[in-house]
Amino acid sequence: MYSLSTCWNSSRHTDGRAMLREIRELGFEYAELSHGIRISLLPGVFEAVDAGEIRISSLHNFCPLPIGVNHAAPNIFKFTSLDTRERENAYRYSVKTIETAARVKAPVVVLHLGCIEMKDYTDKLIALVEAGLRESPKFEKLCAEAISKREARKEKHVQLANEMVLRLADHAQRLGVRLGVENREAVEEIPLEEDFPWFFQELNHPAIGYWHDTGHAQIKENLGFMNHVIHMENLAHRLLGCHIHDVQFPARDHCPPGTGVIDFASLRPFIQSHHLRILEMSPGVEAEEIRQGLLHLKSIWGET
Repeated sequence: MYSLSTCWNSSRHTDGRAMLREIRELGFEYAELSHGIRISLLPGVFEAVDAGEIRISSLHNFCPLPIGVNHAAPNIFKFTSLDTRERENAYRYSVKTIETAARVKAPVVVLHLGCIEMKDYTDKLIALVEAGLRESPKFEKLCAEAISKREARKEKHVQLANEMVLRLADHAQRLGVRLGVENREAVEEIPLEEDFPWFFQELNHPAIGYWHDTGHAQIKENLGFMNHVIHMENLAHRLLGCHIHDVQFPARDHCPPGTGVIDFASLRPFIQSHHLRILEMSPGVEAEEIRQGLLHLKSIWGET
């Protein structure tokens, strides 16, 4: 299936049914409820789904948003936090997302696991690449520093995240929902790119799978932290679905497919008919650009 994430239009709607109708009118039979869904949008969402106007492919944690939060906030509560109260909030609102997924018959919830507590290296690395300094000693030194610090500090954060995911997985399995652990673009976010195989070996739970974000992987490749194709090949057997967006070099993401540097043809061997394919577009993308991006993608990946 091809689906469109509500990250494209949730911020400009006050009625969930109208929000989903806009996506349906673009030709999508499925929508993803993203992490910008305010509680006030849910009644309309339920109406649209119950009336058979559209189907829901997936939800992105946290959905709905926590009470009092009115903007997209997927990282507001981190599984990796050393603060017990924050982790419990992460659990509580993740459970609400899973239960909402079951309510709308969505098979997958996409998760961010959190991060290692360290200073932000990603923006500095991107700025150096933008300045044409990826091969410079300064860039190499900053990369080495980031890798060293995240390896030294990751153990406790990884342990906390893994415990949380397993706890959620048991609840999700009871409700017939699977959890897609998403690759991230920031160098301090987990699982780290090289740790994904180990993660799935350790957390070998039937409700846990891999969620591939094409834009995040491409940014990591542009920074020299991974090979996009090899990464996806190594995790294809765990793949539940993809967030699909293009990247204008080096790190302007959430662009329509075909308008950036991603070689979607190289990813085609790993996409099977049962995988969810969610276009995740910036709110500034025009409707016609989405149509053209979908046509471009279908010309490479096929209709189904």
